[in-house]
Amino acid sequence: MKSSFRALLSGLLATTLAAPLLTQADTRQDAAERLAERLAVSGQPMPVQSVSETPLDGFFEVLLETGERFYSDAEGRHFLVGDLYENGEQGLVNLTEQERNGERAERLAEVPEAERVIFRGAGESHAEVVIFTDTTCPYCRQLHEEVPKLNELGIEVHYLAFPRTGMETQGARTLQQIWCDASPSEAMSAAKRQESLSGAADCDNPVEEQYHLGLELGVQGTPAIVLPDGRLVPGYVPAERLAAMLGIED
Repeated sequence: MKSSFRALLSGLLATTLAAPLLTQADTRQDAAERLAERLAVSGQPMPVQSVSETPLDGFFEVLLETGERFYSDAEGRHFLVGDLYENGEQGLVNLTEQERNGERAERLAEVPEAERVIFRGAGESHAEVVIFTDTTCPYCRQLHEEVPKLNELGIEVHYLAFPRTGMETQGARTLQQIWCDASPSEAMSAAKRQESLSGAADCDNPVEEQYHLGLELGVQGTPAIVLPDGRLVPGYVPAERLAAMLGIED
């Protein structure tokens, strides 16, 4: 669905033109609401989730239910596909990525602790990171070896499941076994040591839901670390470097 939509955009929207300014009779909010109702490609309505204002006169940010994001004029005639940057005193600022970060943080805040596998230290907590993980991933295992150090630094590790090869794999089954275990944190550590798990994988677990959440939030591989402000950091990061990114000194 998502890939076919991208192909449709690429085919139909290769050329972008300058958009007309809104008339004085229009308010930007009214224009955004009307745009959400009228957006269509080849006569087919787009699955619009939201339309919001941008600093760019005459253009609005459109977020689709598929997670696709682009910019449209008030009439829905001309689209801009890509990130919007502000050229300010501090250099280029990716406004689109800032928006993604905020939405990512909000979505993760909705995941209850009962559906996470959490590693906390004994001392005061200074920050928490959410990590999409897969026990079949070598870099995930390497990062898990850093968890005790992260906990010592006051950084909580909240794991979410992301079977990188899909739901119909042994990796997904292992993650389901972890979430079904009476002690998920111990099962997670055992699996990261490449030990076989004997528990069931047929309980009511959130692995598939978290996998789709990861895809929605832009996760393409594991480990995928999400900082408290919603920034997505792909790949393995040593404990000291991750602490520095969080403003925590060793």
